[in-house]
Amino acid sequence: MLKAFLRTVSIAACIAFASHVNAQTQTTLDNTQPWSIRMIESEMVRFPEAWQIDWDETPQWDYVHGLNLLAFTEVYKKTKDERLLSYVKGYYDMLVNDDGSIKTYDMNKYNIDMVNPGKVLFFLYEETGNNKYKKAADLLRSQLNTHPRTSQGGFWHKKRYPEQMWLDGLYMGAPFYAEYIVKYGDMSELDDVFLQFELIEEHLYDNNTGLPRHGWDASKAQKWADKDTGLSKHHWSRSLGWYAMAMVDVLEIVPSEHPKTQWLTERFHKFIDAALAYQHTSGTWYQVTELGNKEGNYLEASGTAMLTYAIAKGVSLKLLPQQYHQDAEKSFAGMLDQMISVDAETNVITLEKVCRVAGLGGKPYRDGSFEYYISEPIRPNDAKGVGPFILAAHYLNK
Repeated sequence: MLKAFLRTVSIAACIAFASHVNAQTQTTLDNTQPWSIRMIESEMVRFPEAWQIDWDETPQWDYVHGLNLLAFTEVYKKTKDERLLSYVKGYYDMLVNDDGSIKTYDMNKYNIDMVNPGKVLFFLYEETGNNKYKKAADLLRSQLNTHPRTSQGGFWHKKRYPEQMWLDGLYMGAPFYAEYIVKYGDMSELDDVFLQFELIEEHLYDNNTGLPRHGWDASKAQKWADKDTGLSKHHWSRSLGWYAMAMVDVLEIVPSEHPKTQWLTERFHKFIDAALAYQHTSGTWYQVTELGNKEGNYLEASGTAMLTYAIAKGVSLKLLPQQYHQDAEKSFAGMLDQMISVDAETNVITLEKVCRVAGLGGKPYRDGSFEYYISEPIRPNDAKGVGPFILAAHYLNK
């Protein structure tokens, strides 16, 4: 059945690609719209079908689609633009079956990334009343029941990365987990959500910078891990962005009266202060955060966009004092100045300077060195930058 599905999709992809090329040659966007709308419309020109986001050739259940479509959803809630709802719904309806099963999703891989697209399922269920979205959310929630954990209870990043917690994983799993509990679960389970942050705070922080490193190997077995602490070598700005977004999104969801909410709020505030200490004068952040203008380092868009969003939303939720709004404004202005280009004929906008991917271990082996982080490809309009840019613009009313 899956092969037939993918075969059908391949034909559809050819048709969509032809439409995509035609759309790019004919579409002229309104450059008076807010930046959030301009980026959304530019994405819809680049990718007429949401499953094509990030240049995918076939529909895949993937965290980057969840990230971008969550941004679309947030803007839809404000604008009620039916184009956005149709675009988002098209992706989920292509992949979520009536029984709640999800095409291309394999729970047995125990990849925390694959929980992330589930965040939009809550919205779709409430918007449409279609029970398949709730069933799909139930399926993803069930993964967390058996997902491998460290001895202290931290979710492994993936089954193939044993005993490892990465900052990325907090964004992928914790907000979905918290929202599921608040909407449908036992509120006592929120302690497990907070535990994930407690373990990051206990194990991943560098006392010299006040910031967490990218990853931690509880077994201290990986070549990238310090033999005494299990920590990776550097701060990667996108991983800091993932963590900042995880904190602010969870704090939006959990009850203010929960005993751990104030603790996480304080940790979020301290984290933002530490991150701002490494902000470039342009308002943006370097790929390897703490090494500044070391030769080869560069100002990177996705980490900047994520941190900008987290600060702007933190102010909006009153988790941060109002004066932090100017820090988010500075960051956003820096992105517009350093990282946004506009096609003179179509007004399609491009987000430049996005690191395509970075990780730890795997094959070929990624050693977490400075040289590794700056060697990964840089590409425009990578979804891991575009989604947070939309969210940052949205929360800044830009």
